[in-house]
Amino acid sequence: MAKKSAEAVYRVTEVIGTSTQSWEDAARNAVKTASKSLRDLRIAEVTKLDVKVENGKVAAFRTRLSLSFKYGA
Repeated sequence: MAKKSAEAVYRVTEVIGTSTQSWEDAARNAVKTASKSLRDLRIAEVTKLDVKVENGKVAAFRTRLSLSFKYGA
């Protein structure tokens, strides 16, 4: 029986998601949108959280992710 090789190559790209509700929703939005054009997503690492401020109030949450996906052969 042939064994599958465990070796693979992954690419990491940075994406930023936004939400008016929370950082978690912003992360979900980023992954959901990225998954429409990137195949075989693997890991999303939160690298930065910030907020957009308008008139002294939080207007939007922003989550920056390092997103890895398997490089196709």
